[in-house]
Amino acid sequence: MIRHIEAGALKVTYEEHGLSEGWPVVLLHGFPYDIHAYDEVARLLSTAGARVIVPFLRGYGPTRFMSPATPRSGQQAALGADLLALLDALNLPSALLAGYDWGARAACIVAALWPQRVDALVSVNGYNIQNIAAAGMPLSPEDEHRYWYQYYFHSERGRLGLMRNRRALCLLLWRLWSPTWRFDDATFERSAEAFDNPDFVDVVIHSYRHRFGLCIGDPALDDLEQTLAAQPAITVPAITLDGLDDGVVPAQQTVRGASRFTGAHDHRVIEGVGHNLPQEAPRAFAKAVLDLRAGVRRNR
Repeated sequence: MIRHIEAGALKVTYEEHGLSEGWPVVLLHGFPYDIHAYDEVARLLSTAGARVIVPFLRGYGPTRFMSPATPRSGQQAALGADLLALLDALNLPSALLAGYDWGARAACIVAALWPQRVDALVSVNGYNIQNIAAAGMPLSPEDEHRYWYQYYFHSERGRLGLMRNRRALCLLLWRLWSPTWRFDDATFERSAEAFDNPDFVDVVIHSYRHRFGLCIGDPALDDLEQTLAAQPAITVPAITLDGLDDGVVPAQQTVRGASRFTGAHDHRVIEGVGHNLPQEAPRAFAKAVLDLRAGVRRNR
């Protein structure tokens, strides 16, 4: 069921599955995807007794900013603040958080800074809190090649390219990042409708410039961004996932940022899967959530 709620700077549109009294889990999508990445995961979890919340992030789908004066920021602090505000608006004292890409970043932030609000965490690609101070240090040429789209977005040519060719560009990223996933046109188009949000381009461009220190952030989030600069540890129980065929973040047998997970932690590499892990391997993703849920219940 599609619902709407005012939460912080946003009027968030989200999909809810399962019974209202079920154990709460929030599933968070990334760029350039949307809530349909979790269609099968949500079905599996709701069948297992969960109350599943799947929000459109800022800049996607029907989610809208409450005020025209709010900066259309895509910085990591904004994503974390949005998620915390959503938990507050939904009157959820705590929830299990799970996400990938931008969504994993939001989940990692809330898990690190407000662990009392997080029962457990599933994060694709490990520790996703950005180290902006180190963003100017070059990676290997192979890794730099994978980030071409980020450097493209640093230019006004890239902004114009995203504005004019958002579907074609995002479709290319889907194919490059999940080279072994055989999705059809209808699957892509179902998600691509979310990119028609009037703030999509501004939020995306700001995200990929801010993480490299190329633009200022929302002044209201300066304190939160400074806290994140310390790369806070994640103490809640966590499972991290990597797709072995991920075309943008290569799978590692040792999780990225492993030292930042200081609580109970398991890392899993899923074969035959690219970057859009919950949509490509929904059973593996749902199993990670359910395994954490079982651990939380045992420890209560």
